[in-house]
Amino acid sequence: MTDLEDIAGAAKAGVLYGIGCGPGDVRYLTLRAAGLIRSVDVIAFFAKKDREGNARKIVSALVAPGRRELRLVYPVTDEIPSSDPRYRDQISGFYRDAASAIEAELKDGRSVGLLAEGDPFFYGSFMHMWRRLDAIVPVEVVPGVTGMSGCWTRANAPITWGDDVLSVVPGTLDEESLTRRLASSDAAVIMKIGRNFEKIRRAVTAAGLMERAIYVERGTMADERILPLKDCADVRGTYFAMVIIPGQGRRL
Repeated sequence: MTDLEDIAGAAKAGVLYGIGCGPGDVRYLTLRAAGLIRSVDVIAFFAKKDREGNARKIVSALVAPGRRELRLVYPVTDEIPSSDPRYRDQISGFYRDAASAIEAELKDGRSVGLLAEGDPFFYGSFMHMWRRLDAIVPVEVVPGVTGMSGCWTRANAPITWGDDVLSVVPGTLDEESLTRRLASSDAAVIMKIGRNFEKIRRAVTAAGLMERAIYVERGTMADERILPLKDCADVRGTYFAMVIIPGQGRRL
């Protein structure tokens, strides 16, 4: 039988790998991602204070005891609105220091695998490391199954048909903007739910899309929850949730 390393390829010294960890179920990792997680010298990941870090949790079965790890702890997440200057100052400083810590590992000749939920280039913190390091160190990005792909698959809801245009909308937009963008969409995925849940539900209603809207929480994970948005009477929303609105385009 061919070894995983033969197929996936081993990590190279001094290279930063942005590893897409998929939507939550470790079985949805690509072969390249799984091989690198096993072979990099350093496993790096972002986490909230006192939390394991969701990307790290996804790949726990692939990380042997004693591995060198670099835990990058956010100074703030949703405690302060992202529009607040204090948020920008703290997060910008954090990303700067995180990039320096990763660069130090690379300059010492170690390979670093920075874990990313979903795909590294899709609403991910990895992009802030890529922006700071891509021009000065070797970087390889390993794509992953996006969270939205995992969610609409688990909801058994084909998202686009025929000429449907898909809109990906962050729930952090103001209510008027949310409503306008949803109303002009054939199909939509609303991300960054969290504390924006009630605002999102009002916008979906105002856009006339409530009958098609599906709420998916922690899609593909052990504690996933899937139900029509209109039935979410006891839901307050979470970071690992999204609303999907399938299109109604051409069906043959």
